[in-house]
Amino acid sequence: MTPLRTNTSDCHLHSCPHRIFYSPLFLRGPLKPVSALYPGSFDPPTNGHLDLIERGAMIFEELVVGILRNTEKSPMFSLAERLEMLKTLTAHLKNVRIEAFHGLMVEYAKSIDATCVLRGIRAVSDYEYELQMALMNRKLEPTLETVFMMPADKYSYVSSRLVREVAQAGGPVKGLVPEVVEQKLREKLEPAYRFHDEVQEGRAPGAKEKKRKRKS
Repeated sequence: MTPLRTNTSDCHLHSCPHRIFYSPLFLRGPLKPVSALYPGSFDPPTNGHLDLIERGAMIFEELVVGILRNTEKSPMFSLAERLEMLKTLTAHLKNVRIEAFHGLMVEYAKSIDATCVLRGIRAVSDYEYELQMALMNRKLEPTLETVFMMPADKYSYVSSRLVREVAQAGGPVKGLVPEVVEQKLREKLEPAYRFHDEVQEGRAPGAKEKKRKRKS
């Protein structure tokens, strides 16, 4: 190898390029395989949920999507329906599995050997709530880490609650949920969608009269 010049005034002009070699493993140690839990009600699953699942699947060795079985609430979709929809939507992700759980999330995470919890944050209000939950989970199980992920910009306002409200009024949810979920919503809320379509087409009772009044 050609020796470097000792003249420091022109070392960068005439010397060989500096080369720095380092090993990432030496700096931070070997990376450990991480199994993560993404919990939620998923009632219904939205494009925002699917976005986080797909991105989480690229980060973690295994991602378990845990559907919370909450007996205190009356969900729009049954647990079996949500399981079926999410399994269909994630069939292409080989390191993702869909399960249901009840009780404390930290206890379920321990039972599946998850060391990390994945949560999505859409706004400041989400952060305040999620921070409280993360701190409580840390108190209950200090070894369980929480990872927050921001949604894609186009899904930053999408939530299951808003989707349900729009769908219950017969409004369009295209682009907010996957096609299979959109079809399930139309089947479950068929009367609301039928009435909405009739109003749009002027076939609903009183629709023509309302149009005449607006014109006059």
